[in-house]
Amino acid sequence: GIEWQQKSRAYIARGNAHAVQGDSVVDADQLVAYYEGGDGEATRITRIDADGSVKLTSPSGVATGTKAVYNVAQRILVLTGSPRLVTATDRIDARDSLEYWRDKNIVVARGNAVARRDDKRLSADVLVGNIATAKDGTQKIVRIDAYNNVVVVTPTDTVRAARGSYSVETGISHLMGSVKITRCDGTQLNGSEARVDMNSGRATLSSGSGGPVRGILVPAKKGGAASTCPKAAKK
Repeated sequence: GIEWQQKSRAYIARGNAHAVQGDSVVDADQLVAYYEGGDGEATRITRIDADGSVKLTSPSGVATGTKAVYNVAQRILVLTGSPRLVTATDRIDARDSLEYWRDKNIVVARGNAVARRDDKRLSADVLVGNIATAKDGTQKIVRIDAYNNVVVVTPTDTVRAARGSYSVETGISHLMGSVKITRCDGTQLNGSEARVDMNSGRATLSSGSGGPVRGILVPAKKGGAASTCPKAAKK
């Protein structure tokens, strides 16, 4: 049913509640729409609160969580409760919140944020996904910027850094600030900047302005035992 609370200026929709604005749809167990105006003036909805099994469907993907607040004027959606965004190729999870800024075309994941594609993973305290709109109106994330405690995982390497960026189209990640590369065979390399090809798994380390590259190399096992690393590590 739908309830109108005149004093609090709110409409409450309960049970498979459904709201539409443009090309975006919000579904939840309950939706509360707060409005301004009335008493002879045109009413306008200023905020929508969603509670329970929240699902946002838009051209950029499907976002889910347990609670959400949508600021209509600023066109910003904040999703909480194990929020997740799933696109045609990627998945982004966060512990604290997932924000969708429609006018800026960005998605912000906060708290143990993780972006996944196949067996590759990029995590950080904060991930910012930049969205591009194609001529046919479809949207997709084209770049992800990562801030604080950045970790890139490929089939052959684990790379840690202070910040970085990932081009979704090329599969290349650029990492900066106290970069540490740990190979699957135990080899460890330290530098200030790194370039990681997420497709091939190859990582290239450079010194930049942070001093020379340093590392610990693990020799082959006695008897010439083959490396346990995947084949991509031998390229």
